[in-house]
Amino acid sequence: MTTPTQDKWDARYRDADVAQASACRVLTEFAHLLPEKGRALDLASGLGGNARLLAQYGLDTEAWDISPVAADKLNVLAQAQSLPLQARVRDVEQSPPEPESYNVIVVSRFLDRARVPALIDALRPGGLLFYETFTREAVDATGPSDPAFRLAPNELLQLFAPLRLVAYREEGVIGDTSRGWRNEAYLVGVKTG
Repeated sequence: MTTPTQDKWDARYRDADVAQASACRVLTEFAHLLPEKGRALDLASGLGGNARLLAQYGLDTEAWDISPVAADKLNVLAQAQSLPLQARVRDVEQSPPEPESYNVIVVSRFLDRARVPALIDALRPGGLLFYETFTREAVDATGPSDPAFRLAPNELLQLFAPLRLVAYREEGVIGDTSRGWRNEAYLVGVKTG
């Protein structure tokens, strides 16, 4: 039995080309920070652009998404490319990651504030979090229309304050909005304890 949320994402991914999925900006810009080995999680992975990049860097990677369509497509591609990647159908709202189980966690274009403590706990000491999602201060309608699924100014910094900040970007609507990187914020943090 499927849920309306699962049906929505299955429909979106059904005709999509998994090979065209790309990694998010924060991960591509800061991939040089990735460890040489370890376990990685692409949370709410969709078609797994982030997961593929993590696996290409040699990390033992899991990709979790609510959509079986997305997970099946990603598993077929990972097997064809011999990547150390396993996609799983998992509702992170019901089953967050276990404590100290990952060296790297990537979340892009997904926001569930209630799961933030579990994400921080799921990082091993020295583990990295790469997080990128939509902001309320936006220059166009890209992203979700419901403000509950968008970050308030500096909210990402506040949510992940227990981590040591490595990188952060949020331009909002300041200055020449035809230039720069708008509509989203990103953060890279490391768990020090």
